[in-house]
Amino acid sequence: MEYIVREAAEKDMVQVWGLIKELAIFENEGNAVEVTAEDLVKHGFGDIKHFHCFVAETKEGIMGIALIFHRYSTWKGPIIHLEDLIVSEKARGCGLGSALLHKVVEYGHKLGVKRINWEVLDWNEPAIAFYENKGAKVLRDWDVVQLDEKGIYNFLERSRA
Repeated sequence: MEYIVREAAEKDMVQVWGLIKELAIFENEGNAVEVTAEDLVKHGFGDIKHFHCFVAETKEGIMGIALIFHRYSTWKGPIIHLEDLIVSEKARGCGLGSALLHKVVEYGHKLGVKRINWEVLDWNEPAIAFYENKGAKVLRDWDVVQLDEKGIYNFLERSRA
């Protein structure tokens, strides 16, 4: 399969959204996607850029994405977070995931970041094997902690009491 990996453009966000939705369905969370393609345009290309995105494009369209954003480690300094590395099911095994990950690592290196972070579901053994094969460490003794929108509201309500 022939493809190119390039920086995403505003016009790509409908297809990027489609891949995000495909991933959510794969993770049995098909109804969890709240972001829209319009949100992606606003948040990725507006006055404040909340993320940076690379796409893997074939003659059939965008078949993979890597979406990243900047973070800061109090121990290490500047880092980037790989929010999602998605390759459409119909394009897996063709090198797109490796090419996208390479682009992210190259980008991080050019920025001088001290680390690149991301999460992987503990049941997604093919992804875990892929990342470990690339030299990444999967830290199985850390748990992800989140406050969703409702959790934020509840937290603040409890703080007022």
